[in-house]
Amino acid sequence: MTTAFDPIVLGGRRLASRLVMAPMTRSRAYGPGAEPTELMATYYAQRAGAGLIVTEGIQPSPVGQGYPDTPGLHTAGQVQAWRRVTDAVHREGGVIFAQLMHTGRIGHPALLPDGLVPVAPSAVPAPGQVFTHEGPQDFVTPKELTEAEIHRTIADFAAAARNAIDAGFDGVEIHGANGYLVHQFLAPNTNLRTDGWGGDAEGRTRFAVEVVTAVAAAIGSDRVGLRLSPGNPYNGIAEDDPREVYEVLLERLAGLDLAYLHLLEGPDRDLTVRLRKIWPGTFVLNPFTHPEATGPAALELVEDGTADMIAYGALFLANPDLPARLAAGGPFNTPDPATFYGGDHRGYTDYPTL
Repeated sequence: MTTAFDPIVLGGRRLASRLVMAPMTRSRAYGPGAEPTELMATYYAQRAGAGLIVTEGIQPSPVGQGYPDTPGLHTAGQVQAWRRVTDAVHREGGVIFAQLMHTGRIGHPALLPDGLVPVAPSAVPAPGQVFTHEGPQDFVTPKELTEAEIHRTIADFAAAARNAIDAGFDGVEIHGANGYLVHQFLAPNTNLRTDGWGGDAEGRTRFAVEVVTAVAAAIGSDRVGLRLSPGNPYNGIAEDDPREVYEVLLERLAGLDLAYLHLLEGPDRDLTVRLRKIWPGTFVLNPFTHPEATGPAALELVEDGTADMIAYGALFLANPDLPARLAAGGPFNTPDPATFYGGDHRGYTDYPTL
């Protein structure tokens, strides 16, 4: 019987276990350069016992930033600063992928260089507010991307992926979940386009497919993962019946031989099982355990074949040595909600991207 503590080969790399540290945005890249800090190198190195670390969301371009003090991978300084992080993780024997996250309409002009505004597939504002250095601000109506701007955005993802490899990352994960730009193209309430980038399932999956294809061409498909969250209402997404679009998406991507698919599960386990059957490669699952954090019981999902790898988020914050604690059956430090929402000493956001 396969267990979560068994090694697995991922994109040609042998991982020590099937335990994944899920991507969790921390907002700790202080300063005008949006560069990672020594604190971040320490944080990831402490958690290098994971079979795979996926970083916090990293913006692939200046306009892709949606929260204060999140890091980028679009300047030489950022690449050099990330090298300190990857070196620290590799010294501890870890494997680390960079999560590329363009937030799309989730953001505010106050977070962007002068003259830039958030962009999206359609000019549909998100409900609610976003944290900025000036305090909470209402989301604005985003600029609808033109055809040319869509192609530039795809190129930005590919360039950021090349920068990630230059920075020493073992690969990248494209964030297609949680209401950010890729998800906004997939969802019918945020993508109102009537051209080739919207409309039916084929049109709404086109952006995701072209981003993944471009990134795979830039760095090799064995270094590319994709994260999805079908039906997740986070950030104002409405997908009443997500089955068709996600089945089409996975069928269109199946031939690329990606490193993995990372599913942030909703309450519909049947959909998880369906997508697992469609996907021909490694299937990483961040299981639905709401309102509790994912715990030891999730290990059984590898044993029964529901997933190849299991991603842990909150429990990794409170337990940097989580794999050892899971193997021993505990004890586990309890995640502190204060470190999820606003616990960072700068008072902005310090929470996982769910």
